[in-house]
Amino acid sequence: MPDVKLEIQMLHDRVMLRVSPEEGERRSSGGIVIPATAQVARRLAWGDVVGAGTSVRHVKVGDRVLFNPEDPLEVEVQGQAYLVMRERDLHAVATERTEHGTGLYL
Repeated sequence: MPDVKLEIQMLHDRVMLRVSPEEGERRSSGGIVIPATAQVARRLAWGDVVGAGTSVRHVKVGDRVLFNPEDPLEVEVQGQAYLVMRERDLHAVATERTEHGTGLYL
């Protein structure tokens, strides 16, 4: 039987995220270099939405979202790791629209 590829459709209020790769070392606003190995307590992470269920209302595929990396479940699809979580566990959506934002930009 040939290798059949199946499309993944998220259900209900679930979203599937591709985690943004760690940039390695980063620089604080004061200019201090923070190595990639430094542990930061409860740091939130950015990811890209690659799938959204039918009940998801505030994000869509392609959005960049902020989430707690300790909350979601991890799944591997064709060798690529993704995270699955509920929409309500997302903290923010990065968007080019400025109607209701914080005035901060990535």
